[in-house]
Amino acid sequence: MAFLKRVKNKLVVFVNMARLILSQGLGLKSIKNKLMMFTTMARLIPSLGLGLRSIKSKLVVFTTMTRLTPSRGLGLRSIKSKLVVFATLATLIPSLGLGLLTFRQSEAQINANVTRELRALTDYAGREIEFWLDRRVHEAHVTAASGVVIEALSASYQRRADIPVKHPGALARYLQSVQEKLDTIQELTVMNASGKIIASSAEKPAEATFPDEWPQNSVTEGLVIAPPHWNEQYNTATLSVAVPVLSYDNVLMGALVAVLDLHNLQPHLKSSATSPPGEVLLLDSDGRILTGSQTERGTMTRLDPAVLRNLLAQPRESLFFEGLTHREVIGLADVSREFPLAILAERDRAAVYGAWIELRNMFLILVGTLVLIVAVAAFQMGRSIVVPLQRLMGAADRIADGDLEVRLSAIRNDEIGHLTRLFDQMAGRLRRSHAEIMAAHEAMQQQNRMLETLSITDSLTGLYNRNKLDAILADQLARFRRTRRPFALLMLDIDYFKTLNDTYGHITGDKILAKVAQVLLQSIRSIDYAARYGGDEFLIILVETSIDQAIKTAERIRAHVENLTCPAGKSTISITVSIGAVECRPEDNTTTEIFSRADNALYEAKRAGRNQAYFSR
Repeated sequence: MAFLKRVKNKLVVFVNMARLILSQGLGLKSIKNKLMMFTTMARLIPSLGLGLRSIKSKLVVFTTMTRLTPSRGLGLRSIKSKLVVFATLATLIPSLGLGLLTFRQSEAQINANVTRELRALTDYAGREIEFWLDRRVHEAHVTAASGVVIEALSASYQRRADIPVKHPGALARYLQSVQEKLDTIQELTVMNASGKIIASSAEKPAEATFPDEWPQNSVTEGLVIAPPHWNEQYNTATLSVAVPVLSYDNVLMGALVAVLDLHNLQPHLKSSATSPPGEVLLLDSDGRILTGSQTERGTMTRLDPAVLRNLLAQPRESLFFEGLTHREVIGLADVSREFPLAILAERDRAAVYGAWIELRNMFLILVGTLVLIVAVAAFQMGRSIVVPLQRLMGAADRIADGDLEVRLSAIRNDEIGHLTRLFDQMAGRLRRSHAEIMAAHEAMQQQNRMLETLSITDSLTGLYNRNKLDAILADQLARFRRTRRPFALLMLDIDYFKTLNDTYGHITGDKILAKVAQVLLQSIRSIDYAARYGGDEFLIILVETSIDQAIKTAERIRAHVENLTCPAGKSTISITVSIGAVECRPEDNTTTEIFSRADNALYEAKRAGRNQAYFSR
C-alpha cells in the first residue's frame, strides 16, 4: 500500500507537470510538436524515480499516459495526422511483448523444474522396482532349491520303478505354507520340464511358458518373467516369475512359478521423506493401471491409449494431458528395464502453475485494460476515417452489383471529401455510359433474335426449316438411345401440288402451303415439332409417341386438311395430303435411315391412291 501511495503521488505530480506544460503558450499547434512533447514526457518518467520495476507499475503509468493523450485537443483534422497518432500509439504496444516474454520464460523454467522432479520420481520408482523384484526372485530361487521341491521333481523326472512318485499333496501343502509366509506372493506352482503342473498352492494355478532352451548359467540366472496383467482371480495386478528347479547334480528338472502381487510395490514407489511431490503409476501396454503410489487395491483405471503412445514416443519428456489422478496433469513416462511396463509420474497442473496462472491472469487483465483504452482512442481517431470510407466502399459495391443510381454528398473538405466528389463525377459518367451501352445492347439483342428466328424458320410457312429439323431429329435420336422412349415421324406431301401450282399460279400455291402449315401447327402438341422439308413436303416429329398414336394424329391432320378450301379466282380448290408415318427403331443409327423409311411410307400412301396415311412398323 505504501508503494502504491508513492506511485500515486508521483503520478499526480507528473500529471500536473503535463497540464502546466500544455497550458503554457509553447506554440504546440502542430501534431509534430505535440508528439515530440508526448515522447519527451514519456522519457521523463524514469527520471522521476518512480521505481517502476514491476510490470504492473509500468502498465499503470502507460495506462495513465494513454488516458491523458486523447484528452488534449490535438485538432487532428486530416487523415495523415490521424494515422500518425494511431501509429505512435501502436508502436507502444510491442512493449507489452516484454511482459509476455517474461511470463513465457517463467513458464519454461517451471516446466523444466517439474520435469526434473518427475524424472527423479520415475528413476526412484525404477530402482525400487529392481530391488523389489530382485528380492522376490531370490525368494523364488530359495524355494526352488528346497529339498521338498527337488525330491518331488526328481521322482517325476527319473521315473524309476524302485523310486515311486510321491503324492503331490505334501508338496502342495509345503507351497501353501511358504506362500502364507510371503505376503507378496499370491501363488506358488511347481511344473516339470515339459510344463505339466506337479503341485500348486492355488486351486487354479496360473499357466506359464518356458523358453525352448534355458541358459547354460541357469543355476544362477535362469529366469522367465511374464508380462504384468490384471488378475481377475485375485482382483489385483500380478506378475509371474518362473525360476528353474535343478537337481543336486545341476540337471534341469522343471520350474517354480511365483505369482507376485504388484500392489505390494505401492509403498516402495515413492519415498515420503525424499521424493518430490507427484504420483507414480505403473501401466501395462494397454494403459491400464497396475498399481500406483496412491491407488487402492481393486481399482482398474485406464489411460487414453493415444496419450500413452505420445508419452512413450517421447520418454522422460513432460507433456500435458488428462491424467488418472487429476483432471489435467503434467507428466512423463519411462519404461522399466526389468519387465514390460511403463512408469508414469504426474502432477496436478493446477497445483504446479497456480501462482503463475494467478499472476498471468492479473497481467492479462492489465493488458486487456490497456488494449481497451488504446482501442477507444483508436476508435475515436479512426471513426472519422472509417465511416466515410465505408460509405465509399458501400457505394462502390453497389456500383459493382450493377446499381449505378448511387449519389454521395461531399460534406467534408479533406481528402475524403475530395475523393467523394470525384466518386460522384465518376458515377455520373458511368450512368451515362451505361445508358448508351444498354440502348445499343437492346438493339443488338433484337437484331440477334431476329437473325436467330430467320436462321431456323421457313419464311413462307412459319415452320422450322430443314436445318433446324435435322438438329431436332438428331437430338431425338440420341435421346431415344439413352432412355428408349420412342418418337414418331410423319412425312406429308400435298397431293397434286405441282399441278395446282402450274394451273393456278405460284401465289395460290404459296397460300395452299401456308394454310396446310397452319393446320399442322394446330394439330400437334406444344412439345412436338413441325417443319417444312422442302417444296410441298412437311415433316412432323411427335415426341414420346408410339406408331399407334402417330397414326391417330396423322388421320386427324389428313381430315383437317381435307376440309380446307382455297379460293382461286372464281373456283375453289380442294386440298388433300398423303402421309407416311414411322416409329424409331433400335437399329436406327442415323437420321437418314429414319428419313428413308418415312419417305417409303409416304410413297406407299401415294401409290395407294393419295389422301390417306400409311404407316410402317
